[in-house]
Amino acid sequence: MYMGFTIAQLLLLSLISDSMKTEFDAILAKKIFSKDDIVALLSTTDENDVGKLFEKSCSVKKEYVGSEVYLRGLLEFSNVCRKNCFYCGIRSDNKQIHRYSIPDEEIKEIVLHAWKNNYGSMVFQSGERNDAVFIEHVIDILKYSKKITNNEIGITLSCGEQSEKTYQKLFDSGAHRYLLRIETSNEALYYKIHPENETHSFKARIEALRNLKKTGFQTGTGIMIGLPFQTIEDLADDLLFFKKNDIDMVGMGPYIEHKETPMYKYRKLLMPKTERFNLTLRMIAVLRIMMKDINIAASTALQAIDNEGRVKGLKAGANVIMPNLTPSAYIEDYFLYDNKPCLHENIGKYFKLLESSIHDAGDTIAYKKWGDSKHFFTRTSAR
Repeated sequence: MYMGFTIAQLLLLSLISDSMKTEFDAILAKKIFSKDDIVALLSTTDENDVGKLFEKSCSVKKEYVGSEVYLRGLLEFSNVCRKNCFYCGIRSDNKQIHRYSIPDEEIKEIVLHAWKNNYGSMVFQSGERNDAVFIEHVIDILKYSKKITNNEIGITLSCGEQSEKTYQKLFDSGAHRYLLRIETSNEALYYKIHPENETHSFKARIEALRNLKKTGFQTGTGIMIGLPFQTIEDLADDLLFFKKNDIDMVGMGPYIEHKETPMYKYRKLLMPKTERFNLTLRMIAVLRIMMKDINIAASTALQAIDNEGRVKGLKAGANVIMPNLTPSAYIEDYFLYDNKPCLHENIGKYFKLLESSIHDAGDTIAYKKWGDSKHFFTRTSAR
């Protein structure tokens, strides 16, 4: 007897364990994952199996997108938002934050800083607005950013839902990538985390993604992982949604609650943050295997839970990092969730630490490169 088990029982347990591992290995070896396969991969917490998953995703990453990490200097240029999403700290009904829009001269300084420090790209992110004044302001940002960098800076926008006509204007003004997160592909869950009205339409969100692709943007989307009411099956469907819609780039991170939001009342339903973090890494790994040549960002939200969060995201299969260049005078008013990290990444010594961590992860920084999605060129050349 050993700790209550007979030798025969121990042998049986060993056989069962070997059988399970063989099943896991068989799933990993498949060229196409079914929904059940994805659920199995996301559900595992066995260290050996997780290790195999990351080994496979890293191998795919190296083969299809290489070991270069693309830098996107993130500038959160305005926190004014017309939307009232239940999970977001800059939702329109949150009266506890100071609203801002960074003046053009400051934006120019940040763009020049990024360009002179060999960033290949900028991400201009804001709250969601679609009024004419806002759109003209964004167009101005695009035009002068291109002009002052001799057209050398790549530009990603993340400014929410717009009309197809507006997307075309933004594209023609110099933006070539656009990130529009759906947060969940489950319509019922979507309306648990958003109001159900004309301003927050699930169908409009999906249509906006289609219009981005139609316009010619490298199109990105993403989700939150670990939401209240969310299941592993929902997450599997999200990954299948990315693949079905032939997405070029994905940014997804763990859901982190914000006390000034309606969703905060469900905090006791949440899995521990460490579990949300680890599940996010598995999501990155499975997505990398499923969509081998897309760009996947290691999100800032990973860093909110683990000091090495983004580096661990790279090790799971991500290949994009977005250091936050938003000036400290504004950054604390762009808290989408509590405990947002990376408040000082525009300071040289903090970036040096990030650079060192990326090298320790086995990757190198692709300075001065736009870092466009290889998947975009594959899908557009196949037309």
